[in-house]
Amino acid sequence: MAKNNTNAPSPLTFDLPLSLIGKLTTQQKKLALKSTSEVVRLAIDEYDYESFATSSEEHRQISVRLPGEMKAKLGKYAKKKKVSVGELLRVAIESLEARTAKKTAKRGR
Repeated sequence: MAKNNTNAPSPLTFDLPLSLIGKLTTQQKKLALKSTSEVVRLAIDEYDYESFATSSEEHRQISVRLPGEMKAKLGKYAKKKKVSVGELLRVAIESLEARTAKKTAKRGR
């Protein structure tokens, strides 16, 4: 039986914003590294994970009922804007809060 070599390279796929991909390319040239993989390996080796603190707040999954037309509209815009439906829902909810605060302020005048 063959032993598993845990040190053998294996692919890892993940999304990065284009700005960060640009930084990878810049670092590759600046450090004279042969590949993006080398840049990522260096970043992983040198990062202080003990000091890491996430800046994002905890998420919780909820379920809501939407009319089919509304759900399709969300899907269409998510695809058009190349974002998740969840991201659109978050900004819509945050926007609602801002709009209702504005309406409340107008009524208080």
